[in-house]
Amino acid sequence: MSFSASAPLPHPVPAVTLDDVRGAQKMLSGVARITALAHSHHLSQLTGTPVHLKCENLQRTGSFKLRGAYVRIAGLLPEERAAGVVAASAGNHAQGVALASSLLGVRSTVFMPVGAPLPKVAATRDYGAEVRLHGQVVDETLAAAQEYARETGAVFIHPFDHPDIVAGQGTLGLEILEQCPEVRTILVGVGGGGLAAGVAVAVKALRPDVRVIGVQAAGAAAYPPSLKAGHPVSFPHPSTMADGIKVGRPGDVPFGLVRGLVDEVRTVSEDALASALLLCLERAKLVVEPAGASPVAALLSEPGAFEGPVVALLSGGNVDPLLMQRVLTHGMAAAGRYLSLRVRLTDRPGALASILRVLSVADANVLDVGHVRTDPRLELTEAEVELHLETKGPAHCDEVRAALREAGYTVID
Repeated sequence: MSFSASAPLPHPVPAVTLDDVRGAQKMLSGVARITALAHSHHLSQLTGTPVHLKCENLQRTGSFKLRGAYVRIAGLLPEERAAGVVAASAGNHAQGVALASSLLGVRSTVFMPVGAPLPKVAATRDYGAEVRLHGQVVDETLAAAQEYARETGAVFIHPFDHPDIVAGQGTLGLEILEQCPEVRTILVGVGGGGLAAGVAVAVKALRPDVRVIGVQAAGAAAYPPSLKAGHPVSFPHPSTMADGIKVGRPGDVPFGLVRGLVDEVRTVSEDALASALLLCLERAKLVVEPAGASPVAALLSEPGAFEGPVVALLSGGNVDPLLMQRVLTHGMAAAGRYLSLRVRLTDRPGALASILRVLSVADANVLDVGHVRTDPRLELTEAEVELHLETKGPAHCDEVRAALREAGYTVID
Protein backbone atom coordinates (compact mmCIF):
# COMPACT_ATOMS: atom_id res chain seq x y z
CA MET A 1 0.00 0.00 0.00
CA SER A 2 1.09 3.58 -0.59
CA PHE A 3 0.41 6.36 1.84
CA SER A 4 1.14 9.95 2.76
CA ALA A 5 1.16 11.95 5.97
CA SER A 6 -2.21 12.21 7.70
CA ALA A 7 -3.54 13.44 11.04
CA PRO A 8 -1.02 14.13 13.80
CA LEU A 9 -0.21 11.48 16.39
CA PRO A 10 -2.24 11.78 19.61
CA HIS A 11 0.97 12.31 21.63
CA PRO A 12 4.09 14.20 20.50
CA VAL A 13 7.14 11.99 19.99
CA PRO A 14 10.82 12.99 19.85
CA ALA A 15 12.23 13.76 16.42
CA VAL A 16 15.29 12.07 14.95
CA THR A 17 17.43 14.09 12.53
CA LEU A 18 20.26 13.54 10.09
CA ASP A 19 22.63 15.08 12.65
CA ASP A 20 21.53 12.43 15.17
CA VAL A 21 22.31 9.68 12.67
CA ARG A 22 25.68 11.19 11.81
CA GLY A 23 26.49 11.45 15.51
CA ALA A 24 25.57 7.79 15.91
CA GLN A 25 27.85 6.90 12.99
CA LYS A 26 30.82 8.55 14.72
CA MET A 27 29.96 6.76 17.96
CA LEU A 28 29.84 3.39 16.18
CA SER A 29 33.20 3.84 14.43
CA GLY A 30 35.33 0.85 15.37
CA VAL A 31 32.35 -0.85 17.03
CA ALA A 32 29.96 -1.83 14.23
CA ARG A 33 31.29 -3.24 10.98
CA ILE A 34 30.65 -1.50 7.69
CA THR A 35 29.01 -4.53 6.13
CA ALA A 36 29.45 -5.49 2.48
CA LEU A 37 27.17 -4.55 -0.40
CA ALA A 38 26.98 -7.56 -2.74
CA HIS A 39 25.60 -7.45 -6.29
CA SER A 40 23.06 -10.21 -7.00
CA HIS A 41 23.22 -11.39 -10.61
CA HIS A 42 20.22 -13.68 -10.14
CA LEU A 43 17.91 -11.03 -8.67
CA SER A 44 19.12 -8.50 -11.24
CA GLN A 45 18.12 -10.86 -14.05
CA LEU A 46 14.81 -11.62 -12.38
CA THR A 47 13.85 -7.97 -11.89
CA GLY A 48 15.48 -6.49 -14.98
CA THR A 49 17.38 -3.92 -12.91
CA PRO A 50 20.57 -3.98 -10.79
CA VAL A 51 19.95 -5.44 -7.32
CA HIS A 52 22.44 -5.26 -4.45
CA LEU A 53 22.27 -7.00 -1.08
CA LYS A 54 23.32 -5.02 2.01
CA CYS A 55 24.75 -7.85 4.12
CA GLU A 56 23.95 -6.77 7.66
CA ASN A 57 23.52 -10.45 8.46
CA LEU A 58 27.34 -10.38 8.64
CA GLN A 59 27.32 -7.68 11.34
CA ARG A 60 28.70 -8.45 14.80
CA THR A 61 26.08 -10.49 16.70
CA GLY A 62 24.55 -11.36 13.31
CA SER A 63 22.16 -8.43 12.95
CA PHE A 64 21.75 -4.64 12.85
CA LYS A 65 20.57 -4.52 16.48
CA LEU A 66 24.06 -3.79 17.84
CA ARG A 67 23.97 -0.35 16.21
CA GLY A 68 20.96 1.00 18.07
CA ALA A 69 21.73 -0.78 21.33
CA TYR A 70 25.25 0.63 21.50
CA VAL A 71 24.14 4.21 20.76
CA ARG A 72 21.36 3.97 23.37
CA ILE A 73 23.59 2.58 26.14
CA ALA A 74 26.52 4.85 25.29
CA GLY A 75 24.22 7.84 25.79
CA LEU A 76 23.27 6.93 29.38
CA LEU A 77 24.32 9.15 32.26
CA PRO A 78 27.01 7.76 34.63
CA GLU A 79 24.43 7.03 37.34
CA GLU A 80 22.24 5.22 34.81
CA ARG A 81 25.16 3.08 33.66
CA ALA A 82 25.90 2.22 37.27
CA ALA A 83 22.35 0.87 37.67
CA GLY A 84 22.81 -1.46 34.71
CA VAL A 85 20.47 -2.14 31.80
CA VAL A 86 17.74 -4.67 31.13
CA ALA A 87 16.15 -5.85 27.89
CA ALA A 88 13.60 -8.38 26.67
CA SER A 89 14.12 -10.26 23.43
CA ALA A 90 13.88 -13.63 21.77
CA GLY A 91 17.21 -13.19 20.00
CA ASN A 92 18.75 -10.36 18.00
CA HIS A 93 18.08 -7.45 20.37
CA ALA A 94 19.25 -9.62 23.26
CA GLN A 95 22.61 -10.21 21.63
CA GLY A 96 22.98 -6.58 20.59
CA VAL A 97 22.34 -5.33 24.13
CA ALA A 98 24.64 -7.96 25.62
CA LEU A 99 27.60 -7.08 23.39
CA ALA A 100 27.05 -3.31 23.57
CA SER A 101 26.90 -3.47 27.37
CA SER A 102 30.07 -5.53 27.57
CA LEU A 103 31.94 -3.12 25.29
CA LEU A 104 30.82 -0.17 27.45
CA GLY A 105 31.43 -1.88 30.79
CA VAL A 106 27.75 -1.85 31.78
CA ARG A 107 26.03 -4.71 33.59
CA SER A 108 23.20 -6.20 31.52
CA THR A 109 20.28 -8.50 32.28
CA VAL A 110 18.31 -9.93 29.39
CA PHE A 111 14.93 -11.64 29.74
CA MET A 112 14.19 -14.24 27.07
CA PRO A 113 11.15 -16.50 26.54
CA VAL A 114 11.41 -20.00 27.98
CA GLY A 115 11.24 -21.44 24.46
CA ALA A 116 13.93 -19.19 22.94
CA PRO A 117 16.29 -21.11 20.64
CA LEU A 118 19.23 -22.47 22.64
CA PRO A 119 21.89 -21.06 20.27
CA LYS A 120 20.52 -17.53 20.82
CA VAL A 121 20.40 -18.00 24.59
CA ALA A 122 23.98 -19.28 24.60
CA ALA A 123 25.21 -16.44 22.38
CA THR A 124 23.58 -13.82 24.63
CA ARG A 125 25.32 -15.29 27.66
CA ASP A 126 28.61 -15.47 25.77
CA TYR A 127 28.37 -11.75 24.98
CA GLY A 128 28.27 -11.08 28.72
CA ALA A 129 24.61 -10.72 29.73
CA GLU A 130 22.86 -12.42 32.61
CA VAL A 131 20.02 -14.31 30.93
CA ARG A 132 16.73 -14.93 32.69
CA LEU A 133 14.17 -17.17 31.01
CA HIS A 134 10.61 -16.05 31.67
CA GLY A 135 7.28 -16.41 29.91
CA GLN A 136 6.08 -18.38 26.92
CA VAL A 137 5.67 -15.37 24.62
CA VAL A 138 7.62 -12.14 24.22
CA ASP A 139 4.82 -10.04 25.78
CA GLU A 140 5.22 -11.95 29.06
CA THR A 141 9.00 -11.63 28.81
CA LEU A 142 8.69 -7.89 28.18
CA ALA A 143 6.47 -7.43 31.22
CA ALA A 144 9.00 -9.27 33.40
CA ALA A 145 11.85 -7.09 32.13
CA GLN A 146 9.91 -3.89 32.80
CA GLU A 147 9.04 -5.07 36.31
CA TYR A 148 12.72 -5.83 36.91
CA ALA A 149 13.58 -2.29 35.77
CA ARG A 150 11.08 -0.79 38.23
CA GLU A 151 12.37 -2.91 41.10
CA THR A 152 16.11 -2.46 40.52
CA GLY A 153 16.43 0.90 38.78
CA ALA A 154 18.05 -0.73 35.74
CA VAL A 155 17.46 1.18 32.49
CA PHE A 156 15.10 -0.61 30.13
CA ILE A 157 16.52 -0.75 26.59
CA HIS A 158 13.61 -0.89 24.16
CA PRO A 159 14.27 -2.78 20.91
CA PHE A 160 12.93 -0.01 18.64
CA ASP A 161 10.93 2.71 20.39
CA HIS A 162 13.59 5.27 21.33
CA PRO A 163 15.30 8.07 19.34
CA ASP A 164 18.80 6.74 20.07
CA ILE A 165 17.82 3.30 18.79
CA VAL A 166 16.40 4.81 15.60
CA ALA A 167 19.52 6.98 15.09
CA GLY A 168 21.81 3.98 15.50
CA GLN A 169 19.87 1.90 12.99
CA GLY A 170 19.86 4.90 10.63
CA THR A 171 23.62 4.55 10.13
CA LEU A 172 22.76 1.79 7.69
CA GLY A 173 21.11 4.40 5.46
CA LEU A 174 24.33 6.42 5.37
CA GLU A 175 26.34 3.31 4.48
CA ILE A 176 24.00 2.38 1.65
CA LEU A 177 24.26 5.85 0.10
CA GLU A 178 28.05 5.75 0.38
CA GLN A 179 28.33 2.25 -1.09
CA CYS A 180 25.69 2.66 -3.81
CA PRO A 181 25.27 6.37 -4.63
CA GLU A 182 23.20 5.52 -7.72
CA VAL A 183 20.54 3.67 -5.66
CA ARG A 184 16.91 4.44 -6.52
CA THR A 185 15.02 2.06 -4.21
CA ILE A 186 15.84 0.66 -0.75
CA LEU A 187 13.85 -2.28 0.61
CA VAL A 188 13.91 -2.84 4.36
CA GLY A 189 12.06 -5.23 6.67
CA VAL A 190 9.66 -3.70 9.19
CA GLY A 191 8.65 -4.97 12.62
CA GLY A 192 8.36 -2.22 15.21
CA GLY A 193 9.79 0.17 12.64
CA GLY A 194 13.07 1.32 14.18
CA LEU A 195 15.24 0.18 11.28
CA ALA A 196 12.98 1.53 8.54
CA ALA A 197 12.58 4.83 10.38
CA GLY A 198 16.31 5.29 10.87
CA VAL A 199 17.18 4.41 7.28
CA ALA A 200 14.47 6.77 6.00
CA VAL A 201 15.71 9.66 8.17
CA ALA A 202 19.21 9.38 6.73
CA VAL A 203 18.25 8.67 3.13
CA LYS A 204 15.47 11.22 2.72
CA ALA A 205 17.60 14.01 4.21
CA LEU A 206 20.35 13.41 1.67
CA ARG A 207 18.50 11.86 -1.27
CA PRO A 208 14.78 12.60 -1.20
CA ASP A 209 14.49 11.06 -4.68
CA VAL A 210 15.33 7.58 -3.36
CA ARG A 211 12.28 5.45 -2.54
CA VAL A 212 12.36 3.71 0.84
CA ILE A 213 9.96 0.78 0.95
CA GLY A 214 9.13 -1.20 4.08
CA VAL A 215 8.31 -4.91 3.97
CA GLN A 216 6.20 -6.75 6.54
CA ALA A 217 5.12 -10.36 6.90
CA ALA A 218 1.42 -10.55 6.03
CA GLY A 219 0.72 -12.44 9.25
CA ALA A 220 2.20 -9.66 11.39
CA ALA A 221 1.48 -6.54 9.36
CA ALA A 222 0.65 -3.88 11.96
CA TYR A 223 1.78 -0.92 9.86
CA PRO A 224 -0.85 -0.88 7.07
CA PRO A 225 -3.82 -0.55 9.46
CA SER A 226 -1.85 1.85 11.66
CA LEU A 227 -1.00 4.09 8.72
CA LYS A 228 -4.63 4.05 7.65
CA ALA A 229 -5.72 5.01 11.16
CA GLY A 230 -3.03 7.69 11.51
CA HIS A 231 -1.68 6.24 14.77
CA PRO A 232 -0.23 2.93 15.99
CA VAL A 233 -2.82 0.19 16.40
CA SER A 234 -2.33 -3.36 17.57
CA PHE A 235 -2.34 -6.28 15.16
CA PRO A 236 -4.20 -9.19 16.84
CA HIS A 237 -2.31 -12.45 17.18
CA PRO A 238 0.65 -11.85 14.87
CA SER A 239 1.89 -15.09 13.34
CA THR A 240 4.90 -15.53 11.07
CA MET A 241 8.11 -17.53 10.76
CA ALA A 242 9.92 -14.18 10.62
CA ASP A 243 10.24 -13.71 14.38
CA GLY A 244 12.54 -10.70 13.92
CA ILE A 245 9.61 -8.65 12.54
CA LYS A 246 6.83 -10.36 14.49
CA VAL A 247 5.68 -7.23 16.32
CA GLY A 248 2.06 -6.59 17.26
CA ARG A 249 2.20 -2.78 17.44
CA PRO A 250 4.42 -0.12 15.84
CA GLY A 251 6.56 1.96 18.17
CA ASP A 252 5.43 5.56 18.71
CA VAL A 253 8.82 7.05 17.80
CA PRO A 254 9.41 5.07 14.59
CA PHE A 255 5.77 5.26 13.51
CA GLY A 256 5.82 9.03 13.11
CA LEU A 257 8.99 8.82 11.03
CA VAL A 258 7.81 5.91 8.92
CA ARG A 259 4.51 7.66 8.22
CA GLY A 260 6.25 10.83 7.10
CA LEU A 261 9.29 9.46 5.28
CA VAL A 262 8.77 5.87 4.09
CA ASP A 263 7.17 5.80 0.64
CA GLU A 264 5.33 2.50 0.88
CA VAL A 265 4.82 -0.55 3.09
CA ARG A 266 4.31 -3.90 1.38
CA THR A 267 3.41 -7.31 2.79
CA VAL A 268 4.78 -10.71 1.80
CA SER A 269 3.53 -14.24 2.32
CA GLU A 270 5.16 -17.04 4.29
CA ASP A 271 5.86 -18.87 1.01
CA ALA A 272 7.69 -15.82 -0.30
CA LEU A 273 9.76 -15.55 2.90
CA ALA A 274 10.74 -19.21 2.69
CA SER A 275 11.63 -18.91 -0.99
CA ALA A 276 13.71 -15.79 -0.27
CA LEU A 277 15.68 -17.52 2.47
CA LEU A 278 16.37 -20.44 0.14
CA LEU A 279 17.46 -18.08 -2.66
CA CYS A 280 19.88 -16.23 -0.36
CA LEU A 281 21.43 -19.51 0.69
CA GLU A 282 21.66 -21.09 -2.75
CA ARG A 283 22.39 -18.11 -4.99
CA ALA A 284 24.15 -15.61 -2.72
CA LYS A 285 25.74 -18.15 -0.32
CA LEU A 286 24.37 -16.11 2.60
CA VAL A 287 22.68 -17.41 5.74
CA VAL A 288 19.77 -15.03 6.32
CA GLU A 289 16.93 -15.35 8.81
CA PRO A 290 13.33 -15.01 7.52
CA ALA A 291 12.97 -11.42 8.76
CA GLY A 292 16.24 -10.48 7.09
CA ALA A 293 15.11 -12.05 3.83
CA SER A 294 11.82 -10.10 3.71
CA PRO A 295 13.16 -7.49 1.21
CA VAL A 296 14.15 -10.34 -1.12
CA ALA A 297 10.68 -11.83 -0.64
CA ALA A 298 9.22 -8.54 -1.89
CA LEU A 299 11.40 -8.75 -5.01
CA LEU A 300 10.31 -12.34 -5.65
CA SER A 301 6.64 -11.45 -5.13
CA GLU A 302 6.59 -8.63 -7.69
CA PRO A 303 9.89 -8.51 -9.60
CA GLY A 304 9.02 -5.63 -11.89
CA ALA A 305 7.66 -3.25 -9.26
CA PHE A 306 10.86 -1.50 -8.23
CA GLU A 307 12.96 1.15 -9.94
CA GLY A 308 16.64 0.25 -9.91
CA PRO A 309 19.29 0.11 -8.81
CA VAL A 310 17.69 -1.59 -5.80
CA VAL A 311 19.32 -2.27 -2.43
CA ALA A 312 17.72 -5.04 -0.36
CA LEU A 313 18.76 -4.76 3.28
CA LEU A 314 19.43 -8.23 4.76
CA SER A 315 18.97 -7.22 8.38
CA GLY A 316 19.99 -10.42 10.17
CA GLY A 317 21.29 -13.95 9.92
CA ASN A 318 20.51 -15.46 13.33
CA VAL A 319 18.35 -18.45 12.47
CA ASP A 320 17.95 -21.54 14.63
CA PRO A 321 19.21 -24.65 12.76
CA LEU A 322 15.93 -26.49 13.35
CA LEU A 323 13.93 -23.56 12.01
CA MET A 324 16.33 -23.33 9.08
CA GLN A 325 15.64 -26.96 8.24
CA ARG A 326 11.87 -26.43 8.32
CA VAL A 327 12.00 -23.17 6.41
CA LEU A 328 14.25 -24.61 3.71
CA THR A 329 11.86 -27.51 3.25
CA HIS A 330 8.95 -25.07 3.04
CA GLY A 331 10.91 -22.88 0.65
CA MET A 332 11.73 -25.78 -1.64
CA ALA A 333 8.07 -26.78 -1.70
CA ALA A 334 7.02 -23.20 -2.46
CA ALA A 335 9.57 -23.09 -5.28
CA GLY A 336 8.22 -26.31 -6.80
CA ARG A 337 11.25 -28.34 -5.72
CA TYR A 338 9.16 -30.81 -3.70
CA LEU A 339 6.11 -32.64 -4.99
CA SER A 340 3.72 -34.64 -2.82
CA LEU A 341 0.97 -36.66 -4.47
CA ARG A 342 -1.01 -39.90 -4.25
CA VAL A 343 -1.24 -42.49 -6.99
CA ARG A 344 -4.05 -45.05 -7.12
CA LEU A 345 -3.14 -48.47 -8.54
CA THR A 346 -4.07 -52.15 -8.59
CA ASP A 347 -2.69 -53.87 -5.48
CA ARG A 348 -0.54 -56.61 -7.00
CA PRO A 349 3.13 -57.69 -6.82
CA GLY A 350 5.43 -55.40 -8.82
CA ALA A 351 2.98 -52.47 -8.93
CA LEU A 352 5.23 -50.21 -6.87
CA ALA A 353 8.27 -51.09 -8.97
CA SER A 354 6.35 -50.06 -12.08
CA ILE A 355 5.60 -46.62 -10.61
CA LEU A 356 9.22 -46.16 -9.59
CA ARG A 357 10.35 -46.94 -13.13
CA VAL A 358 8.07 -44.18 -14.45
CA LEU A 359 9.49 -41.75 -11.90
CA SER A 360 13.04 -42.76 -12.78
CA VAL A 361 12.45 -42.03 -16.46
CA ALA A 362 10.89 -38.68 -15.47
CA ASP A 363 14.05 -37.93 -13.43
CA ALA A 364 12.18 -37.39 -10.15
CA ASN A 365 14.01 -38.31 -6.94
CA VAL A 366 11.87 -40.34 -4.51
CA LEU A 367 12.27 -39.13 -0.91
CA ASP A 368 9.53 -41.10 0.81
CA VAL A 369 6.85 -43.70 -0.03
CA GLY A 370 3.75 -44.65 1.96
CA HIS A 371 1.10 -47.30 1.26
CA VAL A 372 -2.64 -46.98 1.98
CA ARG A 373 -4.78 -50.11 1.65
CA THR A 374 -7.57 -49.60 4.20
CA ASP A 375 -9.19 -46.37 3.02
CA PRO A 376 -12.97 -46.96 2.51
CA ARG A 377 -12.75 -45.05 -0.78
CA LEU A 378 -10.60 -47.84 -2.25
CA GLU A 379 -11.92 -50.90 -4.02
CA LEU A 380 -10.93 -54.32 -2.67
CA THR A 381 -8.14 -54.70 -5.24
CA GLU A 382 -6.89 -51.10 -5.07
CA ALA A 383 -4.20 -49.34 -3.08
CA GLU A 384 -2.87 -45.82 -2.91
CA VAL A 385 0.80 -44.88 -2.82
CA GLU A 386 1.72 -41.57 -1.22
CA LEU A 387 4.86 -40.17 -2.84
CA HIS A 388 7.18 -37.37 -1.72
CA LEU A 389 9.49 -36.38 -4.56
CA GLU A 390 12.34 -33.97 -5.15
CA THR A 391 11.83 -32.13 -8.42
CA LYS A 392 13.45 -29.37 -10.46
CA GLY A 393 10.70 -26.77 -10.38
CA PRO A 394 7.03 -26.22 -11.27
CA ALA A 395 7.45 -27.27 -14.91
CA HIS A 396 9.13 -30.53 -13.87
CA CYS A 397 6.29 -31.20 -11.39
CA ASP A 398 3.82 -30.96 -14.28
CA GLU A 399 5.98 -33.32 -16.36
CA VAL A 400 6.03 -35.90 -13.53
CA ARG A 401 2.24 -35.79 -13.15
CA ALA A 402 1.80 -36.12 -16.93
CA ALA A 403 4.17 -39.11 -17.08
CA LEU A 404 2.22 -40.94 -14.36
CA ARG A 405 -1.11 -40.27 -16.03
CA GLU A 406 0.24 -41.32 -19.42
CA ALA A 407 1.31 -44.61 -17.81
CA GLY A 408 -2.30 -45.19 -16.78
CA TYR A 409 -2.20 -44.14 -13.10
CA THR A 410 -4.77 -42.04 -11.32
CA VAL A 411 -2.93 -39.09 -9.78
CA ILE A 412 -4.41 -37.29 -6.76
CA ASP A 413 -2.70 -34.05 -5.61
